[in-house]
Amino acid sequence: MTTGTVTPHRSPLTPEREGFWRLVHAEWTKFRTVRGWVIAVLVTIAAITAFGFVVVGGGGSCVGSGGPSACPSQPTGPGGEPVVDAFYFAHQPVTGNGTITVQVTSLTGQDPWSKAGIILKENTSQGSAYAAMMVTGSNGVRMQWDYVNDTPGLTGSVSASAPRWLRLVRRGGTITGYDSADGTHWARVAAATLPGLAATVQAGLFAAGSSYDSNFGTRATGVFRHIGLSWPATGWTGTNVGGVLGQSGVPVPGTLRQGAGALTLTSFGDISPAAGNAYGGSGVSLQEALAGTFFGLIPLIVVAVMFITAEYRRGLIRVSLAAAPRRGRLLAAKAVAIGAVGFVAGLVAATLALAVDMPLLRRAGGLAWPVSLPTEARMVVGTGALLGVAAVLALAIGTVVRRSAPAVAIVIVVIFVPYLLTRDLVQAQGSGSGGAGGWPLQITPAAALSVQQAVPQFHQLIAIYNPNEGYYPLAPWAGLAVECAWAAAALALAFFLLRRTDA
Repeated sequence: MTTGTVTPHRSPLTPEREGFWRLVHAEWTKFRTVRGWVIAVLVTIAAITAFGFVVVGGGGSCVGSGGPSACPSQPTGPGGEPVVDAFYFAHQPVTGNGTITVQVTSLTGQDPWSKAGIILKENTSQGSAYAAMMVTGSNGVRMQWDYVNDTPGLTGSVSASAPRWLRLVRRGGTITGYDSADGTHWARVAAATLPGLAATVQAGLFAAGSSYDSNFGTRATGVFRHIGLSWPATGWTGTNVGGVLGQSGVPVPGTLRQGAGALTLTSFGDISPAAGNAYGGSGVSLQEALAGTFFGLIPLIVVAVMFITAEYRRGLIRVSLAAAPRRGRLLAAKAVAIGAVGFVAGLVAATLALAVDMPLLRRAGGLAWPVSLPTEARMVVGTGALLGVAAVLALAIGTVVRRSAPAVAIVIVVIFVPYLLTRDLVQAQGSGSGGAGGWPLQITPAAALSVQQAVPQFHQLIAIYNPNEGYYPLAPWAGLAVECAWAAAALALAFFLLRRTDA
């Protein structure tokens, strides 16, 4: 009988890599065997979930006064977003494909986003689909559609000596906008696809004052000449879409005057998203469900700092370094272990917070802004990443300082103080700042909070974008990258000092 050769099992990992993951497992074992640390992470999850429940459960201004039915009606656009749709409209019905062209020779109105131009709108109801070409107070020619979309055209202000020609062309559900400085040479600005657009729509001229003030404090007056329609003309009908309010808070109708070969429209109002603080925008957003992140970070930071400082305090760091003489690997293993703990805690907390609080938000009068599944996923994963990187940052600072209390204080200062400082700066600068005071949230770890933003910012709308209302100056993943850069720098310093100082 012949005995076959037995080949011993070999790990697919190199001994060095296998040794590193064993080190990570050892650090994970240290963490889970300290009951206080595990409880602190559970407190992190509970704080994020419970605080969001308290904030959302308190509801918006309408809750407690009759529920959603008592809330004032907020028009919504084709995508479900809250909008402002209030302007004077000189219109006529048109069916099928065609073109509308106009020359605008004047626009008066003190607001940079006061506007006048041509528009194809599904009907005169607030929130209906539309596409428009317009001149603005100081932002040149724009094509805007369905409230949230904006594309620039010709720059400069309009005047009798520098008029602007505007054109909209409909082909099925696609509307294309053009502009021209002379009425001869045309440039395409943008093309908008409006799904489900009816065969018969309203085409015509409009004016809207625009203002961040909820009372629409700016009146716009536009002068139109050389109006051309490829559809059969049926005459203009003037409609105050939305019942525009003036500074006194009472309805102020727009006006339409004809004479000397021109039409002149005057109106308050605006056509825009209701975001930031503009027109009562934002309200209660889904982001409120994650308002407990600040409170949840505190116990996690404490645990992450103690993950290393406890070893220094008890002298166990010598044992750890004896078992893992390569100090960089030990620090990396600790970072992987505590970062994974923070990431998982953030994922669980954000998932629970959104699952629990979204029904409460709907009962409180509906979400202020529709949130897509990719955005929800970004908020959940981003919260996990935010907490994971914050834990690594705290570990690194704990390694540098070697004492728990000072290290915890440093981490809290670099994350919490910039948020509070930015909120106060933006509020002090006032409504015209657009969030310009948000520089602390661009250069500190607090920038990572932007991964939780649920309501977008719009450059075509004058508003305060305050972090207290859930707005941040950096894009979501860019903000997280800033926090990662801080964590990487802190880890590099910790590695340098760990190698050159005694345990």
